[in-house]
Amino acid sequence: MIYTLTTNPAVDMNVTADRLVPNKVSRTANPVYTPNGKGLNVSFTLHHFGVESTILGFFGGFSGRYIVDRANEKGCDVKPIWVDGITRINTFISLTDGSGDEYKLPNAGCPVPREQQVEMLELLRTLPDLDALVISGSLSPQIDPSFYDEVIDVLEERGAEFVLDISHPCLAHLIERGPLLIKPNDEELGQVFGIDVADESEIPDALREICARGAKNVLLTMGGNGAFFTDGEKVWRASAVKVDVLSATCAGDATLAAFLSRWFADRKNVEQALRRAMATGANVAMCAGLGDFALVDELEGRVVIEQVA
Repeated sequence: MIYTLTTNPAVDMNVTADRLVPNKVSRTANPVYTPNGKGLNVSFTLHHFGVESTILGFFGGFSGRYIVDRANEKGCDVKPIWVDGITRINTFISLTDGSGDEYKLPNAGCPVPREQQVEMLELLRTLPDLDALVISGSLSPQIDPSFYDEVIDVLEERGAEFVLDISHPCLAHLIERGPLLIKPNDEELGQVFGIDVADESEIPDALREICARGAKNVLLTMGGNGAFFTDGEKVWRASAVKVDVLSATCAGDATLAAFLSRWFADRKNVEQALRRAMATGANVAMCAGLGDFALVDELEGRVVIEQVA
């Protein structure tokens, strides 16, 4: 069983607006409320592709209950750790003035006391069917980055694999723990790993360097410029699908989950996994939230995969 861990979930409110004017009322329209958090998005996407997973996370208040209830309605099991406070609500505003601009207003999240952090570690120790844990997103207030190491300690005790999709600077040392897969984006190559890439020809060597530091596999996402994947030896490049982007907020999470849906059980199935990943990310970028994945099969035919090293 794949589990996903979101330490800082959210309810996302996606709206559109003609324009935003300082110090005046700016009317919004087309509100879409979705249970969110990077790990939740991974589980929702895996479920769509027929791969069952269980959601772990810290939840509080009416918004936390909303997330758990909606996840259950989607057919995803949740094992929540409840905290005092209110799970955050994030706002994303897409302008309809033709600019293509999007304003992203995430909140910090509700604090997670040490007592609940320990409760999560104990839960991980007792899960009966823990094969892999996808650790995604930002940390809630009061959670020290060392919590990641504590989680990985438990996973090593259990003999479970782990996937990291985090942008915290501690990712640079966490890869020394041997994650099965990490999913940085192009900005994080420099910000987290200190690797500057002047052009795409330098990417294969950059990815191999990350693998040499401990990561077993790397999926590098580059938005509209496609993606690269390496298993430490070979390197593949996947083209992006050109679509009209409404919101890229959930696209990276869906890309990771779509890749895992084909690759986790068959590590040689790289090309088909990349094809589904890019098509899914593009389809999600066309929607507010995750959308319904209705165009994935069609978009797969527009993805070009090549082995570049």
